[in-house]
Amino acid sequence: QLQLVESGGGLVQPGGSLRLSCKASGFTLDYYAIGWFRQAPGKEREGVSYISTSGGSTNYADSVKGRFAISRDNAKNAVYLQMNSLKPEDTAVYYCAARFQEPIATMELRGDAYNYWGQGTQVTVSS
Repeated sequence: QLQLVESGGGLVQPGGSLRLSCKASGFTLDYYAIGWFRQAPGKEREGVSYISTSGGSTNYADSVKGRFAISRDNAKNAVYLQMNSLKPEDTAVYYCAARFQEPIATMELRGDAYNYWGQGTQVTVSS
């Protein structure tokens, strides 16, 4: 059974950092592109970041550029999202998602491009 499990969320003060992890079980992530998405209460789901199968290509939403960094370790079957300089508007449930091979560039941050989703991890930025 293909599963993605996110972890690393929590409560952090504005300006703080968190590192989210997305670990796969039941399949190897080597051939899967990964996206991170988030959804705040009352808001639509937003694509946050993307990484290609090799890690050689990444993409970020304008709202997180320069603050978030996505990476992957295929040997550990995991993808990470380092989040720095967090703001209250980053508060949301964060999800990782996987799709076999890369989507076209315009679909990298689109949720409908992905087939497999984790259960999400809550990130709350508040003083």
